[in-house]
Amino acid sequence: MGNTYSVKKQVEKITTSVVISRKREDILAAEKLILPGVGHFKAAMENLASYGILECLHEAVIERKKPILGICLGMQLMTNFSEEGNVKGLSWIDAEIKSFDFKDKAKFKRPHMGWNQIVRHKKSSLLEGLSEENEYYFVHSYYLKSNCKSDILCSTEYEFEFGCAFEKDNIYGVQFHPEKSHLAGEKMIKNFILL
Repeated sequence: MGNTYSVKKQVEKITTSVVISRKREDILAAEKLILPGVGHFKAAMENLASYGILECLHEAVIERKKPILGICLGMQLMTNFSEEGNVKGLSWIDAEIKSFDFKDKAKFKRPHMGWNQIVRHKKSSLLEGLSEENEYYFVHSYYLKSNCKSDILCSTEYEFEFGCAFEKDNIYGVQFHPEKSHLAGEKMIKNFILL
């Protein structure tokens, strides 16, 4: 749902070996997977179920340990549950997706839209060659609340601090859009492709 072609365009700057697919054979043959997304959590989970690829994704990511990068909604889908539609996610990451409820509603609006810096919480190949001075493009109305702090790779602040990227074994997720984050985002995608 959403940003598939802009992600493909960024990946093609690094490798021409890119396939957009919901076919089981393509997913299981891929060296790495990217799960992009813009839109509604419940609709996205329903789409994955209707395409018949939930079990295939689980096999690729959990059993075969293929590296996967979730972007924005794609990252959120990897969690246990979302308040957006009150529906279960893929449960690869022990976290929930919560709706922003700001105290200062005059200053902080939904969606959180714009450029933010991120703060690293651990070392990662995904962040190799990137500075905390870099900014990344965000657009989202829901945020990650992790139950396992060791999974959090980065955080950002929008009225309060929240996890904006995670890494657990072969599973990577970013709330922001690296495909829209200029050179820093391009470098992050390249880092993922070269893992």
